[in-house]
Amino acid sequence: MKIHEYQGKELLRKFGVAVPRGIVVRSPEEAYHAAKELGTDVVVVKAQIHAGGRGKGGGVKLAKSADEAQEIARGMLGMKLVTHQTGPEGREVRVLLIEEGLPIDKEFYLGIVLDRTTGRYVFMASQAGGMDIEEVAAHTPEKILKETIDPAIGFRAFQARKLAFGLGLPPELVGDAAKFMLALYKANEQMDASLMEINPFLLTKDKRLIALDAKVNFDDNAMFRHKEFINLRDLNEEEPLEIEASKFDLNYIKLDGNIACMVNGAGLAMATMDIIKIAGGEPANFLDVGGGASQERVEAAFKILLADKNVRAVLINIFGGIVRCDMVARGVVGAAQNIGVQVPIVVRLEGTNVEEGQRVIRESGMNFTVANGMQDAAEKVVTLAQAA
Repeated sequence: MKIHEYQGKELLRKFGVAVPRGIVVRSPEEAYHAAKELGTDVVVVKAQIHAGGRGKGGGVKLAKSADEAQEIARGMLGMKLVTHQTGPEGREVRVLLIEEGLPIDKEFYLGIVLDRTTGRYVFMASQAGGMDIEEVAAHTPEKILKETIDPAIGFRAFQARKLAFGLGLPPELVGDAAKFMLALYKANEQMDASLMEINPFLLTKDKRLIALDAKVNFDDNAMFRHKEFINLRDLNEEEPLEIEASKFDLNYIKLDGNIACMVNGAGLAMATMDIIKIAGGEPANFLDVGGGASQERVEAAFKILLADKNVRAVLINIFGGIVRCDMVARGVVGAAQNIGVQVPIVVRLEGTNVEEGQRVIRESGMNFTVANGMQDAAEKVVTLAQAA
């Protein structure tokens, strides 16, 4: 689950992580009063959306007076902010963060992410702060320092000091930087974060270390331990179809293609998307109905797929292990009958009760195409999508 910058900073402040003074506003008038209250020569007006690259898209601006802050807020609220992470459709700005301006000396990067190769968290630091860390990793990976964290003992003080020295911080600030990093790790661990990113991590001219920006994502699988975070979720920042899918515990991510996929198992779903691309098509989504999907969930998944207006064809690829092929087939037929399917559907079933599942599909009286194997299914669905 993603949260806004201002929410992340409020949480980090409780763990002793230094953040700028800021006020959340939802109107130009509130922005004026916030700038007055902060009382600094310069304030920063920051759009609050779930995407990076806000500055390049015009979502972060400086104001030298309360009147200027009000005018910037007037133009920013309600705008469609487009960044490299939002896609061309952008995100509507509904909330702003007005922050005190700070005397910037140097900008660094700090981040805690899960290394799926080792199954351990990695604390990263870089002198290349204030820019896309993906670009740094792609072109100058040597600029990223890394410390792997042993889950049995956690992030140690010597590792924090090593990163602080590696950033080239003044020697007298290494201890403060280490404390900052240890506090950040404590927050990451106790909140079950899947991503903790400070970019930029700021050194001010008066020798303070501050989290000028904060990106915090929570691990959905650990949310049962953190009921207090549920209210931080902003549904306006999420895809409506993904929200609907979450109500049925479906793993759904919308993509930009026109071939919808319904698969059981994340690995099979990834393979299905790959083989569609190999066959010359573009997947419209990732959808894993899970190993124990009920007929109700399958029908709900089917409705979600067809609610995407870009979909020109559907590929249903089910391996019946825990979930039975005949149960999936009945769910597909029921959904197709209930909502009036207008696009071609290719079905590939394999595994438990496959013969019964194929019989249900064939005797449905609907225009389903039955495939033999994944390659056959991909080729057929791509052909049908192109002809639709």
